[in-house]
Amino acid sequence: MKKIEIITRTENLEAVKRVLAKNDYSGMTVTSVMGCGNQISSNKDFEKLNVDMNLLPRIQIMAVVWDEDLDEIVVELQEELSTGSVGDGKIFVSSVDEGIRIRTGERGDKIL
Repeated sequence: MKKIEIITRTENLEAVKRVLAKNDYSGMTVTSVMGCGNQISSNKDFEKLNVDMNLLPRIQIMAVVWDEDLDEIVVELQEELSTGSVGDGKIFVSSVDEGIRIRTGERGDKIL
C-alpha cells in the first residue's frame, strides 16, 4: 500500500475527490493547512502588523491506495491540478507497512 499526500489550493478538493473516486477510492482525510514555497503571498491582513507573512491557505489530502494503482492516480492528479503556475502544490508518496481497522482489528489488505 502507498500513502499519497497532496498539498494544493483549497479549490482543488473536488478535483482530487473525482480522481480518487474514478479509481475506486473513497477514503481520504482532508486537513486545512498553511504553507509556503516559491509562491509569494500578498495577504493584506498582515500589512498593518509590519510582518512579512508568506504562508498561504492550502489543503492537505491523504489517501492510501494499492501499489498497482499509484502511478495512474499520480498522473491523473498532476493532469487535473496543474495550471503551470507557481503554487499548484506537491504530491508526496510513502510506503504503508500496515493498516489496522480500529473497529474490527482487521489488518493489511482488508482495510482498503
